[in-house]
Amino acid sequence: MTQSDRKRRSIRGSKVVSSPITTRMQAILQKDMVREFLAEFMSTYVMMVFGLGSVAHMVLGNRFGSYLGVNLGFGFGVTMGVHVAGNISGAHMNAAVTFTNCALGRMSWKKFPVYILGQFLGSFLAAATIYLLFYSAIIEFSGGHLAVTGPTATANIFATYLPDRLTLWMGFLDEVIVTGILQLCLFAITDKENNPALQGTQALVIGVLIIVIGVSLGMNTGYAMNPSRDLPPRFFTYIAGWGIQVFRVRDWWWVPVVAPLLGAYLGGIIYLVFIGSSITQRPQTLENSMVYEDRRIPVLPKTMQIPSMTSSLTPVSVSPANRPLAQTVPPLSDPIHLEHF
Repeated sequence: MTQSDRKRRSIRGSKVVSSPITTRMQAILQKDMVREFLAEFMSTYVMMVFGLGSVAHMVLGNRFGSYLGVNLGFGFGVTMGVHVAGNISGAHMNAAVTFTNCALGRMSWKKFPVYILGQFLGSFLAAATIYLLFYSAIIEFSGGHLAVTGPTATANIFATYLPDRLTLWMGFLDEVIVTGILQLCLFAITDKENNPALQGTQALVIGVLIIVIGVSLGMNTGYAMNPSRDLPPRFFTYIAGWGIQVFRVRDWWWVPVVAPLLGAYLGGIIYLVFIGSSITQRPQTLENSMVYEDRRIPVLPKTMQIPSMTSSLTPVSVSPANRPLAQTVPPLSDPIHLEHF
């Protein structure tokens, strides 16, 4: 047997062995729940790598980073995440957004743990990636001591911490309001009955929304707005060497988890009650027209109406310019409903 024959037989054998495995893997990956899990995992990973990387530049890089850079990093990170998973899972990348959609009946609760697991794993892996990429810079900046507070603190690369000037409950209120604004604007951007972003521009518009929130409302608490953005990286810092202090400093750790859930829910309700309900009950106006059998038929002004034969025996010659519009326009193939006008 020649060497080429043996190679062909080995290739055939590998195909026979791998074919059932490949088929089974493909069948698993085609399931909706699995695809949505992977979509949330990948989109959250992309968003967090860009976001945490920009924070690392601000904390460690001196002239290489800035607060505006952080806003741009998270904003366009969200944009890229929406492009990664928007048509598969909706690219929530945010446990508060997922919770709100389930609580308001827009998504089944069965999907909630799937989305949350994907988001948390993606965020955790992103924190590990940034730690690996910036490890030498972190050690150099901190002098080998991984601190949570103080001038050489580096835990704030991965999670948010409450500044000394704010009380815990003021920080809680800040997160509720900021996340409520986020959710309200997300509903507005995607509401097809209102004035949504143009098709294909939703990802960019949502990214711009994150940037605007950051530059206008992010100073107080770091605008976490997202349990999936804050809790998994915080847990990573706990096991990576920063220790239990990441959960003990001012007892802040639970606020970026609970406050965004409440804020997003309230923001969603406010939009649906004050904006969504008025859209469905919007009054329809008729200007110089009447509706008959679902067709819009113009009513001509009196100066253009044709005199009836009973009021005058003089024959009337109608020029094309004075001919009724209903006679010059061919009948519509599809009825035009009132709500389209």
